[in-house]
Amino acid sequence: MVAIMTETTRTDSPPASRPVRQLLAASVGNAVEWYDWYAYTFLATYIAAEVFPKSADNSLVPLLSTFAVFAVGFFMRPVGGLLMGAIADRRGRRAALTITILLMGGSSLLVGLTPTYETVGVLAPVTLVLARLLQGLSVGGEFAASTTFLVESAGPGRRGLFSSFQYVSTTAGQLVASGIATLLVGTLNDGQMNGWGWRVPFVLGAVLSLVGFWIRQGAEETRSAEQQQAPRPGLLEALRRHPRQSLLICGITAGGTIAYYTWTSYLPTYAELNAGIEKSDALLAGTISLAFFALLQPIGGLLSDRFGRRPLLLFFGLGFTLLTVPLLHSLHDSFAVLLLVQCAGMVLLTGFTSISAAVNAELFPPRVRAAGIGFPYSLTVAMFGGTAPYVGTLFKEIGHAGLFPWYVAALCLGSSLVYLRLPETAHRPLER
Repeated sequence: MVAIMTETTRTDSPPASRPVRQLLAASVGNAVEWYDWYAYTFLATYIAAEVFPKSADNSLVPLLSTFAVFAVGFFMRPVGGLLMGAIADRRGRRAALTITILLMGGSSLLVGLTPTYETVGVLAPVTLVLARLLQGLSVGGEFAASTTFLVESAGPGRRGLFSSFQYVSTTAGQLVASGIATLLVGTLNDGQMNGWGWRVPFVLGAVLSLVGFWIRQGAEETRSAEQQQAPRPGLLEALRRHPRQSLLICGITAGGTIAYYTWTSYLPTYAELNAGIEKSDALLAGTISLAFFALLQPIGGLLSDRFGRRPLLLFFGLGFTLLTVPLLHSLHDSFAVLLLVQCAGMVLLTGFTSISAAVNAELFPPRVRAAGIGFPYSLTVAMFGGTAPYVGTLFKEIGHAGLFPWYVAALCLGSSLVYLRLPETAHRPLER
């Protein structure tokens, strides 16, 4: 295997004079981005009832339609990763981060204002699809820019720790979305939730996006002076000049993304459909396990800085390969069992999430780092992560719900084979 990155004589010190402030800028904006994204998942059943036509033959049809739109948003993420990654490589990381947060705020407001199918007919799902396309564009670009920004802000021996805040902030946004959804479901009746309650989190997301925009205005640019003066890279230069690194990111991400979206987004719905868990209990278990998950991330990052990236990746990949089926098959009508299954998965998942930003950034040179990460990562997430809720619900509809855990385990096995051959990059200097 060719060398993954070029050794340089430059130091591995951060270009930012205040790295803690850099962490805050990336984390707050990233949390707002993902709050908006996940609010849709947690409220999918209410959106389905209001935005899509009801089927007299199958009550799962509107929910399937809602998850299909969820997947459509994911397929805009590679476009966002490529375009916003190119902006980050050409104009700077901060410029790309500013654009993504504004796009997310606008799309969140559009979801909150989407009319019902009963009111405007087919225009309702069309509006929702448009909003999700804009959200997908934003989130794809957010990961590319914020991953690069975080890792480049880290000091020597701290790239794994800084990398972990990618999912600390993502989980914080998801946690707030889950908490608000739980609060609304617990305090409003079905008529209020279907009428206006499900819209509240999206309008709030638009307001929070303005807060994230303001905070990011004070961040320092991490793109070095040499890179700013160099000729601008072409849009597809990363794919053309670094195809092996691009394929590596796909292999690294496939198992991680299906496990992540299954455990952090789809599991409450899976438990409702297959184990008879009450909606409020499923959301509460998800909220508690997410808080636990956020606390684990810095621990995983620190461990990788000391012992390397590959041991943690193998812990994740082999763990999910062996345990996904027994964990998901153990679910039944019990809040305690659901919470235990979710927390067990979060421990394994940390082996991937806490260091994925560092692993990805360490594969590419700075000239094309953001675009090089953004496109293959977002494409893989779209193919396997964004479709997870849809595939899981589809298996249920065709009468083979038990196949979904095997599907997750198979993808994690494939990624584990990649991790076995992956060069260790934790203790190499980061080219700037």
